[in-house]
Amino acid sequence: MKRVAIIDIGSNSIKFFVGERREDGTIAAIVDENDIARLGEGLRETGRISDEALERNAQSVAAFAKKAKDNGAEKIVSVGTMALRTAANSADFVKRVKELCGVEVQIIPGEEEARLSYLAILSGMPVPDGDLVIFDTGGGSTEFIFGKGTTLVNRFSVNLGAIRITEKFFADDPVKPGSVEDAVREIDEEFAAAGVTGKPVKLVGMGGTVTSMGAVKHKMVKYDPDVIQGSTLTRADVDGQIADYAARTVEQRRELPGLQPKRADVILAGACILKDILTRLDAPELTISDRGLRHGLAFDLFSKE
Repeated sequence: MKRVAIIDIGSNSIKFFVGERREDGTIAAIVDENDIARLGEGLRETGRISDEALERNAQSVAAFAKKAKDNGAEKIVSVGTMALRTAANSADFVKRVKELCGVEVQIIPGEEEARLSYLAILSGMPVPDGDLVIFDTGGGSTEFIFGKGTTLVNRFSVNLGAIRITEKFFADDPVKPGSVEDAVREIDEEFAAAGVTGKPVKLVGMGGTVTSMGAVKHKMVKYDPDVIQGSTLTRADVDGQIADYAARTVEQRRELPGLQPKRADVILAGACILKDILTRLDAPELTISDRGLRHGLAFDLFSKE
């Protein structure tokens, strides 16, 4: 098996990756892109994926499956995370995807999501000998992975992501005064209850919020993964972006270089999550990983051959 395709279905976006194994064993990215298709839209209120979101996302998966075949993928693996773990009608989505393109969506538990994220980090950047904390914050959940060097020590998922915080605290446009403080307070309470604590030697962030904030910091008109991978966001960077997002309407945020227009409404909530993680873990900065679950899964598949 030389080329595999991964379709990672999250609450906010679907990420698509086609990777090819080189002769030296490393994995080269052939295609790496995403579609902000909002599977988790309204899920908090209803407990169900809406008909519109279900069809929109199923069609997106089918389009990626076709692109995988067009790019010579010998295997297509599709995984679903928080939205599909919690939605009462997730089986309907799995069935619809199978009808459209024949791909079987695997709904993975939060711990497996965290394990694959850890693999992505190990395969993509130097890891220190001391305590390492990796987090992946998405639309519906935030995964935490605690390690020491290359050894994974603990991993868990918190049912808290940018979509819920946006819907609860940032429905007004522009947002109300005091809403950022209220959001951070609730985020902190949830992370405290989940046991998010420690003082790592290195804190690594992954996922669309983190990479988008890195792109905004660098004012990237065209996203460059090589610049983002291994770059940093300091507390001052995060605080500055929160203030900027809060002062703008959603439409005005769409004008920011580096920010995907479809992420403009949820980026403030994601930034608030980052702010609290940095504070709780007493970290002056976080290192950005452009690699995520999809890269870890590709690495895992090739390793098992």
